[in-house]
Amino acid sequence: MRVGFIGLGNMGAPMARNLAAAGHDVAGFDIAAPVPEGVDAADTAAGAVAAREVAVTMLPDGEILRSVASEIIPVMAPGTVILDCSTVDVESARAVAEQARSGGVHALDAPVAGGICGAE
Repeated sequence: MRVGFIGLGNMGAPMARNLAAAGHDVAGFDIAAPVPEGVDAADTAAGAVAAREVAVTMLPDGEILRSVASEIIPVMAPGTVILDCSTVDVESARAVAEQARSGGVHALDAPVAGGICGAE
């Protein structure tokens, strides 16, 4: 599966690395964190998800999630999936889901548990 991963910090980096190790074609983007081994670096969030079947977001707050969603949803093909693993407020999760639906993209709100050890 072709996966775009946005947010490669303490939780996102091991998750993206594990997807790549499992044989998925993963492109990743983060404004500050390095791209983990096995993940192709993208120059932008939109570049990470272009021509991908799934976009995974692991972002620190709702404001950043909304901003990233506004950048990536317009470049995602209808029928693709945005899987948000960020732990954010309900309003932001709902706003992103509605924006995705309007763009023909499926949205799943899937916050994670288990901390860094679980992600690794």
